[in-house]
Amino acid sequence: MNRVRFWPYGALVVLAFAVVASIAGVLWMKYERRAEASPLPNAARIERVEGEVGINQSTDSTGNSQWTTATANTPVSVGDRIYTKQNSRTQIGFTGRNLATVDANTSLDVLDLSEQRTQVALREGSALFDVGSVASGNLFEVATPCGAVDFEQPGLYQIAINDNGNAVATTFNGQAQVVGHGGAGRIQKGEYLAVPCQGNAPAVMSRVEPDQAGYLIDNYYRSRYPKTYDGRYRSYNTYLDDPNYYDAARQSASYNYVSEYVPGIDDLDDYGDWQYVSDYGYCWHPRVSNGWVPYESGSWTMDYPYGLTWVSNEPWGYAPYHYGRWAYASNEWVWVPQGVSTYPSYSPALVAFIPLGQSSVGWVALGPSDPYVARYYDSNWQPVYGSRSSVVVDRFVNVNAPGAVIVVASNQFGRVIDPTIVTRVDPQTIGRMRPVLDPLAVDQLRAAAFQTRQARGRFDVPRDIEQRIANTPVVASTSPVAPPFRRDLARSLRVEPLNDRAKKQTLQISDQRAAAQTAQPQNLAAEQARERQMADLARQAARGDRNARQQMQELRRQQLDQRTAQGATVQAEGQRVGQPTRPQDERQMMRQQQQAQREAARQQTIQSQQQQRAAAQQQVQSQREQRRQTQILQAPVRHSQQQQVLRSTAPQRREVRPPQAQPQPNRVQSVPRAAPQVVRPAQPAQPKPQAQPRMQTVRPPQARPQQQPKQQGPPTQSKPPEQKGGERKKPPER
Repeated sequence: MNRVRFWPYGALVVLAFAVVASIAGVLWMKYERRAEASPLPNAARIERVEGEVGINQSTDSTGNSQWTTATANTPVSVGDRIYTKQNSRTQIGFTGRNLATVDANTSLDVLDLSEQRTQVALREGSALFDVGSVASGNLFEVATPCGAVDFEQPGLYQIAINDNGNAVATTFNGQAQVVGHGGAGRIQKGEYLAVPCQGNAPAVMSRVEPDQAGYLIDNYYRSRYPKTYDGRYRSYNTYLDDPNYYDAARQSASYNYVSEYVPGIDDLDDYGDWQYVSDYGYCWHPRVSNGWVPYESGSWTMDYPYGLTWVSNEPWGYAPYHYGRWAYASNEWVWVPQGVSTYPSYSPALVAFIPLGQSSVGWVALGPSDPYVARYYDSNWQPVYGSRSSVVVDRFVNVNAPGAVIVVASNQFGRVIDPTIVTRVDPQTIGRMRPVLDPLAVDQLRAAAFQTRQARGRFDVPRDIEQRIANTPVVASTSPVAPPFRRDLARSLRVEPLNDRAKKQTLQISDQRAAAQTAQPQNLAAEQARERQMADLARQAARGDRNARQQMQELRRQQLDQRTAQGATVQAEGQRVGQPTRPQDERQMMRQQQQAQREAARQQTIQSQQQQRAAAQQQVQSQREQRRQTQILQAPVRHSQQQQVLRSTAPQRREVRPPQAQPQPNRVQSVPRAAPQVVRPAQPAQPKPQAQPRMQTVRPPQARPQQQPKQQGPPTQSKPPEQKGGERKKPPER
């Protein structure tokens, strides 16, 4: 009886344990997949490279952390370190809306590139951040040795480390919060905050100098939009009135079809067109020659932890090769992007590799219906997939497209790929091979992949600079999320998160905004009055008034001296933060002042040349008008004199009719139509820098006014032309 009573209770207990275990197993599997897939970070893009720029994959656990040369379209992932040498800079696209321009002698580390966070570390140098989108609750932060700068609104910001090692945050537009060990402070547009890294000195807050701000913003937009920028932001007030005039999301059609999180989508409008394709929707077609195929111009590189990565040589070749798929429709290749409202998933290369024996390697672009599994590699270069296992597919849709399979020799796999080294293989041979998504799963492809690491260009960083970058800690408001392939990211990159107590404290600030605000309106009014006076003098100089030209040059020199003094004042305020000015700081200030003077002198020379050109053009126009009027007055006399000469010549010269005399009345009729063309001196209001060489060739206009008395004389003074004309008609009588 006891056995009968125990059986129902025991069965219920066992059944309960089974249910709990099954539920726990389902939850564990779900959590495990999410834990593997979700922490995979996105990747940024190196958009432009000027000079010498290097990249260091510091998260490479194999110990191979040497610096290599960075090129355009190189992906930048979490843990990578970027350094620019003297007279060099680079532009990095974190998303399609958020970018950074890294100046010379600057170190920038990538800490986080997730959907909600973008964190970088600036240890030395300066960078300009163009933030086009910051969603509510998201974080865009720059960690520095003195504190963290959080961009709370879209805008344009500059973060710099001055010679004293202090951090200077400037907000040209937007709003930012600076958080350090001494507390937190907020800066609005038109303000800057210099925060000391050591000591108890307060931070210095003041207003930006409008002329310097306009100069910096103008240089940035001139470099960012070289084809469309018209120079309107040379005035800082014009920028504040409409800072979003050049926002790519407003002007580029590609943002209607691609997620703004994808870097480089604003390049698609310049190199291709959007068209509707059945079964795929709106697709992008590049403007390329016949026979072009994707993944045919570029190079392969091993990028830890993503593995074999494609770096395109085409200027638009980032978004279409790391997001979306390629399809062959209507005898042309089109790129099929992911949904515009979905967060994109980065891939090192959306291709399938085809092993063709020991001598050749092939690959083909994935189509919209082909499967793909996100993965990264561990320290032993073994794949870790986002799902439970890898995917094995026997056939891919683009294999049958004409020329879609790219085949190169195994010994050329590590060099630059272009159509000259691509070979074509019989489709039947390709049909007998099994394509793979993971190239490291095949021994032949694995050996070829690691050869690409030796082909990358080496980048030399001085030992002392490398040690200083590696040993300089940075302060962040929160610790970056460690990716699964590098759990010690914060420790290895020397990132120190702040505690809650420091965040709640108020930063001690020496507020100098009031003094700057009272000085700026006076300076602005004086500057505007001087500009109006120089404009009047320029018009007088264009009419040949040398005294006006000298006065204009004197006002230009006064403007140069004032700007130099203002720049020295701003620099001195930043240098006084934390510790007194040292001799080397004074030398640095002198160098910067000299550079500003050279730049102002160059601008003055350009404007002087433009004014001289305008004066020369006006003189040429007036001379042409005078000649035209003289010809009109001389036309009847010249006509009668030519008729007399023709009658006195031999009759056999009857075919020598005076065709020159008949068009003269037509010139009289054309005078009213030519009159509006004389009013062209308004062109110098928008000078074009390309015309500078021409200014030097038109420089001596003083010699032409000597001919004016001859042109302005009465018609009776035209005998010398008659004698010359008669001499030209007499040779037949000899």
